[in-house]
Amino acid sequence: MRPALATIAIAIAVALVSAGCTDGDKRAEPGPAGTTTSATPTPSPTPTYDSRSLPAMFDDDITGGDLRRVGRAQDFGAYTRQEVRYRSGDLTISGLLLVPNRRGPHPAVVLNHGYIEPAVYRNGQGMPREQDYLARAGYVVLHTDYRGHAGSDNVDAIELELRLGYARDAIAGVKALRELDEVNPDKIGMLGRSMGGGVTMNALVAEPDIVKAAVVHSSVSSRFIDNFRRWTEPNRSAAGTAIVRRWGSIDDNPTFWSDLSPRSYASRVEAKLLMIHGALDESCPVSWARATERAFTDAGADVDLVVYDREGHTFAREWADKMRRTVRFLDERLGVRR
Repeated sequence: MRPALATIAIAIAVALVSAGCTDGDKRAEPGPAGTTTSATPTPSPTPTYDSRSLPAMFDDDITGGDLRRVGRAQDFGAYTRQEVRYRSGDLTISGLLLVPNRRGPHPAVVLNHGYIEPAVYRNGQGMPREQDYLARAGYVVLHTDYRGHAGSDNVDAIELELRLGYARDAIAGVKALRELDEVNPDKIGMLGRSMGGGVTMNALVAEPDIVKAAVVHSSVSSRFIDNFRRWTEPNRSAAGTAIVRRWGSIDDNPTFWSDLSPRSYASRVEAKLLMIHGALDESCPVSWARATERAFTDAGADVDLVVYDREGHTFAREWADKMRRTVRFLDERLGVRR
């Protein structure tokens, strides 16, 4: 190396050491700062996160409310059902509201449905049996359609694929329910099925005190890359391709994929979580549920996993027993007296 170049290289190296440049794990809390030669504390930089990540939601003020009933209510004897709109941040989200025909205020539950192609999805689709069962059990039910579905405001395809906005809509749904006279604001739970299970876990991580109790039925994996590899990659969707092109593969950018996974932040979960899964689930393997239970438990979360040995993804044989178990769990955790 020529003398002039050597001098420049040494100067750069000294500057880097003096500045304390590091490439730390962004999920870690900022550690104790070092000191300068003058003994003045130098604070560590605040970790930065991709805007499309779970950590980016942690300090967000996720707002929701202003629930409006749309059209005429249908009376089903034990309850009424009506299409609604509510606010989730700057978006309007559609859904279905079921209210028991008895004196309130009532406990309530937000339902997060599984995957249905947004282009063909219709208001309240995906969990009609659960809606009916819970309303007849005395719960106000808000089935959220999610952004980009039915009468909700549209968003781009990448946002739909990442699912994070769905968790925002579920959280906003809870806040909308709290404003209703028919609802006891201290007795609200959340239930998600299949993809909605992942939405529910994301909500519990993003805003840990949003509900006291949550249930997931036949849930997707709590590790986002598992779901991406099972459904998005084989379908070669334009959104999936755009995600990899923009953020890289799991090998290129493991932090990005980890930051989409509720498993990475399971220590934030405060609600009691009940997981119900079929041992014969052909869509979401029971091994995913067992891995989620282990990871959440190891992180200090309060999780119970119940596996039905003869059931698959849709619970053909013991669906009623699953729902009795679900209502019993919600009643106990929310302090509902019968």
